[in-house]
Amino acid sequence: MVLLNLGQPAPGPGQDSPGVSTPKTAWVFPGQGAQRRGMGGELFDRFPEHRATADRVLGLPVARLCQEDPDNLLRDTRYAQPALFVVNALSYLAVRDEGPPDFLAGHSLGEYNALFAAGCLDFETALTLVCRRGEVMSRASGGGMVAVVGVRPDRLRGLLAEAGVDDVDVANDNSATQVVLSGPPDSLAAATAAVRAAKAGRCVPLAVTAAFHSRYMRAAAREFEEVLAGVRFAPPEVPVFSNVTARPHDPALIGDLLALQVRSPVRWRETMDGLAAAGVRSVRELGPGRVLTDLWRPVAEALPAPPGPETLGDAAFRADYGVRWAYLSGSMFRGIASVALVRRMGEAGLLGFFGAGGLAHDEVERALDELTAAPGPGRFGMNLLAMPDNPALERRLADLYVRADVRHVEAAGFTGVTAPLVRFRFAGAHTTPDGTPVAVRNLLAKVSRPEVAEAFLAPPPPALLDDLVRSGALTREEAHAARRLPVAGDLCAEADSAGHTDARPALTVVPDLVLLRDRAMVGHGYAKRVRVGAAGGLGTPTAVAAAFVLGADFVVTGSVNQATPEAATSDLVKDLLAEAGVQDTAYAPAGDMFETGARVQVLRRGTMFAARANQLFQLYQRHGCWDEIPQRIRDSVERTTFRRTFAEVWRDTEQHYRDTGRAELVETADPRRRTALAFRWYFAHTSAAALRGDPGDRASFQVHTGPAIGAFNRLVHGTELADWRARHVDRVAGLLMRGAADVLAQEGQRRNGSAGRAAPGSAAPKLPRGAVTSNEQSPAGPRR
Repeated sequence: MVLLNLGQPAPGPGQDSPGVSTPKTAWVFPGQGAQRRGMGGELFDRFPEHRATADRVLGLPVARLCQEDPDNLLRDTRYAQPALFVVNALSYLAVRDEGPPDFLAGHSLGEYNALFAAGCLDFETALTLVCRRGEVMSRASGGGMVAVVGVRPDRLRGLLAEAGVDDVDVANDNSATQVVLSGPPDSLAAATAAVRAAKAGRCVPLAVTAAFHSRYMRAAAREFEEVLAGVRFAPPEVPVFSNVTARPHDPALIGDLLALQVRSPVRWRETMDGLAAAGVRSVRELGPGRVLTDLWRPVAEALPAPPGPETLGDAAFRADYGVRWAYLSGSMFRGIASVALVRRMGEAGLLGFFGAGGLAHDEVERALDELTAAPGPGRFGMNLLAMPDNPALERRLADLYVRADVRHVEAAGFTGVTAPLVRFRFAGAHTTPDGTPVAVRNLLAKVSRPEVAEAFLAPPPPALLDDLVRSGALTREEAHAARRLPVAGDLCAEADSAGHTDARPALTVVPDLVLLRDRAMVGHGYAKRVRVGAAGGLGTPTAVAAAFVLGADFVVTGSVNQATPEAATSDLVKDLLAEAGVQDTAYAPAGDMFETGARVQVLRRGTMFAARANQLFQLYQRHGCWDEIPQRIRDSVERTTFRRTFAEVWRDTEQHYRDTGRAELVETADPRRRTALAFRWYFAHTSAAALRGDPGDRASFQVHTGPAIGAFNRLVHGTELADWRARHVDRVAGLLMRGAADVLAQEGQRRNGSAGRAAPGSAAPKLPRGAVTSNEQSPAGPRR
């Protein structure tokens, strides 16, 4: 009930909100002790109807009482409590339209203001109740109160026990260094002597006539309980913290707790801790003075800074890649991860990999020229896709990247270490004067199988290094440094993703790679830590947060970036992707690894590609060659899948391999190999049709995507980001990373609450920042 401003410094600008990513606010109301002559100011003129009601209930002019107090009535509990309630209430009404806050709380008497602001009581009922409370409490006598400042509550209890003082109660637990004791005058004098003897703090007697909020108020509490029995409380529209429990009120127990409050301690320190645990980072005090604001300040200052997006993941990774967040946009086949996409990521202080897979050498070279010639941060990476059937192109691209001094390459689809990968990774490698091997290029290997991860975690095979030195692809110095470094400086666990995938869940593959990495670090004695990232299924902030919790040092997104303005695919494909759900994907054979049975994940909704591609693979498995397939099925394939004859498909296939300098592959092909190469034609054709957005080929569109796009669509449903035209790739990154920081902050708040339950008043998380609801521009009306 009693609050003191005992010289705590006022907070500086912004110190009330040191802040979480999505800070919450609380409005708080002071209790008895905050009243002073002159309070209320112009509020009485702003709310004449409420002033008239207060005049009638109190039986005297409330404005005169508060501003002039000619008869010193503000020292009398019977008048001080209703006068302060009125000023607190009018202060709330003056700012009501700026709310609502996330939480409400009040100190002792101020709890009635919080319940009024929450809509539990109307103004007149609440004021009448406060008047009765003041009358009941004023009839108590024979005790007193002492404020103890500078002593922690546990230390104070020890001092009282040592002095044999066992008949005083803590009436107000205001902060870690301020409590108020209630009890008989002689016992309070003994408590004061014990504190002063120990030089533990200051003791300030309070000008009251009873031991409020203590065992000595039991009779008053019983009397007030009868008053409360006739009052009906509406459910609070905003959570209100109870002084008795230091938790939000149960609507069914408000009256019971208000009766208990008369004889129970005000647990304000725990209330502040509860608000902080619920995410409150800004407190606004409504009423005279700033006592509660000053009590909140040390709570706010002690709060750890929650994770922002710039703190997620590995700091060394961010430094090595020159990015502000441990977030990359992955490459997408045939330039879908376009120059525009990669450039926009770079301009945002992030990094994306250009989708070089499936493109000719000249096309990749032109894209690289654009990326290196454009002014700006020059922050980008290139993709190197495994090409077992075209090792010459793989080698030429690696050479190109070295000549252009590309520093970041994403290796995808590899089942082992190849010479071009080693050539890129260790070009420019050297040993420092102190003997430390250094690679100047970052190779990020996307893997899902442990044996492949182990190959990338190991140094290059010695025979491979020797061959590269003999061929002049590496110098002896570069090879010497490479022998003590891993092939990949970074591994990315490719879980349930688009494109090539083993469909392994991130919950198993990320921790597994982390363990493999840790053992490799010890086994090989590497000085620099190999980072492990996560890819696949990252379509919501929660999923991104989970990846970091699993141990990922960074994340790589893919599917969500395909339905963005910068992605180089057709608008028709983007329309399909923006309508997809998490259930709208399927698995199909990988065209570039058709014969092996490797699979890719593709869009199922709106296209027949998956079904038709799987049929081709089944036919290849069951029959030796095209001619052995039953005529009826061949006719169906030519009519609905190829939409041309097998002979025409083969002619196109032959021409393609001749044009790309691989004529020997078709000239020496036996019937089974011819069948496989012709079936591969379908995969190239359907990818090209999707990129062009040809409506006539829509039923065969091959669109690589994972379920992350469906999760993202659900997340932004009903917002402006439901339209892919607003989903700029850097905005998607911000939504996911800032949202992930929010999720982790909220989880930290939950864990800081009572064991086994959410933080006080916690609710479903709000839509992450970056997504604007369609009705966001509508101003919120008054709460009551």
